[in-house]
Amino acid sequence: MRIFGIGIDVVEVERIGSSMAEFGDRFAARVFTDSERAYCDSQRRPEIHYAARFAAKEAIAKAFGTGIGKELGWLDMEIIRKESGEPSLVLSGAGKAFAELSGISEVKISLSHARHYAAANAVAMAES
Repeated sequence: MRIFGIGIDVVEVERIGSSMAEFGDRFAARVFTDSERAYCDSQRRPEIHYAARFAAKEAIAKAFGTGIGKELGWLDMEIIRKESGEPSLVLSGAGKAFAELSGISEVKISLSHARHYAAANAVAMAES
């Protein structure tokens, strides 16, 4: 395996909270899957978890080298929690097609959040 790309992103929690307050469901439905929304909304401070997932999606787009757009849309990426608590990525649609075409077989992600900021790293691994 070889590294296809790496990405990092840092998001202000307040910025995501403001977007959620201003645009509500319209913003959330455009950026987060139903499962992501259910998870975040079940947490004590949902905005922190939304911000971490937003940062993860930006970091993944950077690791892919595509940005958010035709090859990789917001809803093509779903951040889930494994039983162990480890965050994991599930790709669908154009994102899955791009990964397959590019030989990307795995994407490792790491999330972190504090009161004011959320951060994420992504490493896209491809077959040699």
